[in-house]
Amino acid sequence: MKIQDKTMKLSDNTLTILKNFAGINNSILVKQGNKLRTISVAKNILAEADITEEFPRDFAIYDLNQFLNGLSLHADPDLDFKEDSYLSIKEGKRRVKYFFADPNVIISPPDKDIQLPSQDVCFQLDSTSLEKLVKAAAVYQLPDLSAIGEAGVIKLVVRDKKNDTSNEYAIVVGETDDEFTFNFKVENIKIIPGAYDVVVSSKLLSQFKNSKYNLSYWIALEPDSTFG
Repeated sequence: MKIQDKTMKLSDNTLTILKNFAGINNSILVKQGNKLRTISVAKNILAEADITEEFPRDFAIYDLNQFLNGLSLHADPDLDFKEDSYLSIKEGKRRVKYFFADPNVIISPPDKDIQLPSQDVCFQLDSTSLEKLVKAAAVYQLPDLSAIGEAGVIKLVVRDKKNDTSNEYAIVVGETDDEFTFNFKVENIKIIPGAYDVVVSSKLLSQFKNSKYNLSYWIALEPDSTFG
């Protein structure tokens, strides 16, 4: 789609990414171009994806879940961005006029690119391991995910780190010469199912880069994390 063309369709991949982003922040500021970005209200999760479509203008959506549910009323809608204040959703004889939000009321990511302050630990997380960890956290009602380096291996553990007798579920994901405990809240691992290259900085920030989509998440670590 050329940038001057104001009508477009959204691919299934882009809809999947938008649904995921709605779980991070239910409002979104979309910028002109082919990149989607969002940040959680607590500013501890930032996500960024390159998509195949190219949006012809900046626009803000206050309730992204409502917008996506509205799109699901149609089989194959066209999105028309000709108007400044609203979006026309068209399919056959059906028309929806969806008004944009004020960008000033949306919590949106900073314009600058995110860089990890250091790259201290790297490992690969395959889709099955991710699925099992998330499921185990739900089954055993465990709030914490820890990347632990000890005895030469990196293992991911879901647990309740405040409870010495809590159930634990662990998967070895790599090898290391370092000793560390990087703690995350399970509720912050709001990532699309799949395989990820993970890089963790001891400065309490991590990057999860999806191996299928051009999609990355930057997720803050808990302050009680330790390295070395």
